Amino acid sequence: MADYSVLIAGESWMTHSIHVKGFDSFTTSTYEEGVEYLKNALEKSSFAVTFLPNHVANREFPFSMEELNKFNLVILSDIGVNTLLLHPDTFANSKSFPNRLELISNYVRYGGGLIMVGGYLSFQGIEAKAGYKDTQIEEVLPVSLYAGDDRIETPQGCSPHVKEKEHPCVKGLKEDWPKVLGFNKLIAKADAEIIVECEGYPFLVVRNVGKGRTAAFASDCGPHWAPPEFIEWKGYDRLWGQIAKWVSQIEN
Repeated sequence: MADYSVLIAGESWMTHSIHVKGFDSFTTSTYEEGVEYLKNALEKSSFAVTFLPNHVANREFPFSMEELNKFNLVILSDIGVNTLLLHPDTFANSKSFPNRLELISNYVRYGGGLIMVGGYLSFQGIEAKAGYKDTQIEEVLPVSLYAGDDRIETPQGCSPHVKEKEHPCVKGLKEDWPKVLGFNKLIAKADAEIIVECEGYPFLVVRNVGKGRTAAFASDCGPHWAPPEFIEWKGYDRLWGQIAKWVSQIEN
């Protein structure tokens, strides 16, 4: 039986393709999730995982502190601010709902844990469409965000470098981490701790905020920035279990 609980929001996408064959064309649609590797790692560290893919999180991500406090930890991964801010009934029917960015911020300040995982719709993301700059979420993150598109693509591979080898988030993990194929460019705040860097940029950063803790992991937890070598790395499960427990203030 799991001892702790985590809410993961995001990590899903739909693709609508147009196939053109001469004069004729047709469309196909697919739905995919990238949460599998992270979910499995957290379950091995005694976390019960509640997963809300993007289209479900839009409606069902908690609207009250009572609901959020059921979880030791919240993880946002590849989910933009509009998915959290604009409930379908707000967008279509002008119905008022609580601001979930403000709710998450207060959840952290009163003792909750928050991790943001990188991706095309994390931090600022592609064309800055994730949109977390100047929000209540940025206030509690351990990093400040650039105004525009913050992706750094490294198709040649980038090797994360551990700066703080004895920090509980990375303790026991070898220095030679597998390469990643990209990450979000971030700026560590003055009161944050940079644990891992990649090409001189913060890669894993943590911070104490009020009674809670936050972490920023600048790359993907699964494909596409995390290649098979990373998600199949024997240190992968340990890394995520240790990050989750530190942010949740659970002793490893």
